[in-house]
Amino acid sequence: MSVRIQTAAFDPGAETNAFLAESKGAGAAVTFTGLVRSRPDDPIETLTLESYPELAVNQIEAMIAEATTRFGLLRATVIHRYGTLPAGDPIVQVMTLAPHRQAAFEAAEFLMDYLKTDAPFWKKEATPSGERWV
Repeated sequence: MSVRIQTAAFDPGAETNAFLAESKGAGAAVTFTGLVRSRPDDPIETLTLESYPELAVNQIEAMIAEATTRFGLLRATVIHRYGTLPAGDPIVQVMTLAPHRQAAFEAAEFLMDYLKTDAPFWKKEATPSGERWV
């Protein structure tokens, strides 16, 4: 189990390769990378995420422990950035390793649902017309 809450950019491909290097006994790995989204009909320039990293790590570790028990994971990693990020930058990566694909997919979805709705991150978008909390 690994959780990293950081301001620094990360390389999704390198992170995936490092995760897969320790995949003994697995039948499936799922990797999800979320990007700072800017749509043509609702553009954003930057997304600022505020977080208390120690709290975030503790809460995300608890969710990984729950996912490990519920889905029989062999391993899981969550990387989440905070600070001010430009549109298009990777913001989050969730990687799960399990004996079977369904468990790996369901665990990744479970963790992403938690990160999107309940994890302790507060988001503010900077748009051409001003800033807004989301």
